[in-house]
Amino acid sequence: MTLTEAITKRLKDVMHEKGFTAYKLHKEGGIAKSTISQVLNGTRKGIEITTLYEMLDTMQMGLGEFFSDPLFALVTD
Repeated sequence: MTLTEAITKRLKDVMHEKGFTAYKLHKEGGIAKSTISQVLNGTRKGIEITTLYEMLDTMQMGLGEFFSDPLFALVTD
């Protein structure tokens, strides 16, 4: 699994856990709909750490908690 794939999967899981849709993340976080769509669909090569931070902050989660998930142990490249 690539880092981008792991981030996408984890972000989707967090959104589900916290009850966020892409639209709600856009409205509450002020993040561009196109950015959210590209990240969630895996069409964006990578995600800037500041963008990820803004998404997580909107859902009241820190970077440490996000990356502490065992999923990231599966990242190979």
